[in-house]
Amino acid sequence: MVEKISQATLFPIVAIELYDADHQMMVFAGSKGVRLPPGVELLEVPVNQTLSGTVASTGQLMVKLYTPGESKVCDSNETLSQLGIKTFICIPMSVNQKVLGVLSLAHPEPVPPSEHFLAWVNSLTGFIAQLIDRRQAEMTLRLQTEREQMIMAIAQRIRQSLHLEEILKTTVAEVRQFLHTDRVIILRFEPDWRATVVTESVAPGWASLLGHQILDTYFLETQGQAYRQGRIQAIADIHTAGFSSCYIDFLDSLNLKAKLVVPILQGEQLWGLLIAHHCSQTRLWQVWEIELLQQLTTQLEIAIQQSELYQRIQRFNEALEHQVEERTAELKQALQFEALLKRIADKVRDSLDEKQILQTAVQELGMGLGVQCCDAGLYSANQTVSTIAYEYTRILSSAQGMTFLVAESAVPEIYPYLFQGQTSQFCITRPYTLRLNPNLFAVLACPIVGDQGVIGDLWLFKHCEEVFTEQEVRLIQQVANHCAIALRQARLYQTAQAQVRELERLNHLKDDFLSTVSHELRTPMSSIKMATQMLEIMLERMGLLNATSGQLVQYFQILNSECKREINLINDLLDLARLDAESEPLLLREIDLFVWISHIAEPFLERTRQQQQQFRIDVAPDLPALITDLQSLERILTELLQNACKYTPAGCEITIAAEAIWKLENLQQQSQESSQPAMFVLHPACFQIIITNSGVEIPALERSRIFDKFYRIPNSDPWKHGGTGLGLALAKKLVERLQGTIEVQSYNHQTSFTIVLPQQSLDPLNLIQ
Repeated sequence: MVEKISQATLFPIVAIELYDADHQMMVFAGSKGVRLPPGVELLEVPVNQTLSGTVASTGQLMVKLYTPGESKVCDSNETLSQLGIKTFICIPMSVNQKVLGVLSLAHPEPVPPSEHFLAWVNSLTGFIAQLIDRRQAEMTLRLQTEREQMIMAIAQRIRQSLHLEEILKTTVAEVRQFLHTDRVIILRFEPDWRATVVTESVAPGWASLLGHQILDTYFLETQGQAYRQGRIQAIADIHTAGFSSCYIDFLDSLNLKAKLVVPILQGEQLWGLLIAHHCSQTRLWQVWEIELLQQLTTQLEIAIQQSELYQRIQRFNEALEHQVEERTAELKQALQFEALLKRIADKVRDSLDEKQILQTAVQELGMGLGVQCCDAGLYSANQTVSTIAYEYTRILSSAQGMTFLVAESAVPEIYPYLFQGQTSQFCITRPYTLRLNPNLFAVLACPIVGDQGVIGDLWLFKHCEEVFTEQEVRLIQQVANHCAIALRQARLYQTAQAQVRELERLNHLKDDFLSTVSHELRTPMSSIKMATQMLEIMLERMGLLNATSGQLVQYFQILNSECKREINLINDLLDLARLDAESEPLLLREIDLFVWISHIAEPFLERTRQQQQQFRIDVAPDLPALITDLQSLERILTELLQNACKYTPAGCEITIAAEAIWKLENLQQQSQESSQPAMFVLHPACFQIIITNSGVEIPALERSRIFDKFYRIPNSDPWKHGGTGLGLALAKKLVERLQGTIEVQSYNHQTSFTIVLPQQSLDPLNLIQ
């Protein structure tokens, strides 16, 4: 372009200079007739050193014609002063009143320009200015696009990792590469404003600052206020930046000539500084470089925030995983302890043996908790003596069965807490002489608290460096509670057993006494009965008993009835004694209940008629024969019918009924592999005899006692027959002798006694035809 302008204007020297208003420099974009100094590719001249700079700064056209001897304004520039210029025309190139540069025309001869020429050159500069403006806009857009792409590429590489160290390393490497500088570092501030070089990228030949700590009083005094407000420091030359001499010396020690500092913020806090060092020479930092670094720092801030958030999440996850593992372990241990406690509770609850209870507790606790030893001690009544009743031990010497005074034990200071029901955990720091072991132990002592106070304790031993956890302590306390309950039940059971044995002994003594007395009374009563019979014969011969009244007859009847009553009582007692001894075999025979029950009921028909009672027999004539002991069955029914007649009011009914309960039996069940078809047969499995009387009801509280010896229901005999209270007791004994059952039901003014007798086998040795 300058070549064509030179041809069109006939000026041998043409130059196009661009105006850098930010740095006040004139930059040669193209020239003809001007030789640049050797090694200079781009000529930059300060605005105040050239006429073109004056035109650019003022925006005014300049025309200079030099006469011989006149000093030239351009003499200050060596390159221009050697050209010997006589004519100098400089026209500003402007777009929208903005000076982009100047067009300079020079001639070694005086050539006064015409108005027409100046107007044409002025229009030419306008065209050139538009070209330059468009070119600069295109270049600016291209550079902006390239820088944005570079920022995006760098930001993407920075964000490829969530690890802070990798992010910082990538950042300093990328910044040093696009700035083409010597060193890039990142300072991170501590809470006390001490800064540390946490990462760096340094060119070969320059010292590393990694790990250096820097304490700047500026940050201590201002708390980094300016940087927290977004201050960016661009220093082209440290020696002209107005720093103190000591600070310049410090920067010189780092071989630093220029620096660019951008703050790294996290919210309102100053996290650190991103610093670029230029060490080889001074450097004028371009605006786009500062803006680019600022944008990159913004991306770095986001990456740091994400990294720290990621690290917090990682730490939170690790803590959460640790908590989950701990909780899982606790739950697992809790389940194991729950199973252990259930196993111990089931075993001690099912046992009434004090020895087995304590042995189970210490054995299961010792094995379940993996302790070195577990023992159970029982106290004396006054809590002055303790005995190691049972133990489980792995390595400790045995102390089972040892008895010692509490006041003289290895740790007497623990027992006051135990006597108050408190669990104690402690460490034995002196030799434990009770077990002859010189080692030290961690011990848990748990009291066994019964209803009467503390009755003993559980001691568990671990290595001295171990402790009992809260779950273990709770488990041991629960086991101690179960032991206390089980021991109380066992002791109550032992006491009850002792009382039962004593009552059985007294009952045997009573039965023996009654049996002896009955045997002793039977002989004199037989003599009395014989004498009464002889007396009756003699009185009849004398005609004294024929009178319908008289005291003699009355006295004789009393004597005769009381004699029979006493003989019946003695016979009942002797029968009960024989039944308790189980010395008599059963005499089995077939009984036709339809015929036999009618025969047994005959004596009661007249009695019920006299007492205005109704008597009914309900027995099917085709009822199969019952095989049982006839004498026992007769006594049973007689006692029940006597009771029914005795307690049934007038006008009420007495019923005796009998029926068979049938069973279906497979004849082939003994040979299951047989191919023959199954054959079934019905046979009576048992018989049920029911004696019912209406008009009377036995109270619920009395029903459980009516089969006791000598027990009679008070005020329930309307006929005032009296009795011994042995009839139902004897009937029950006889039913049990026949392997049957007897039950009573009483409701709606009706009482029923139900007898169920099994069908006995036809043993030829016992069967009586």
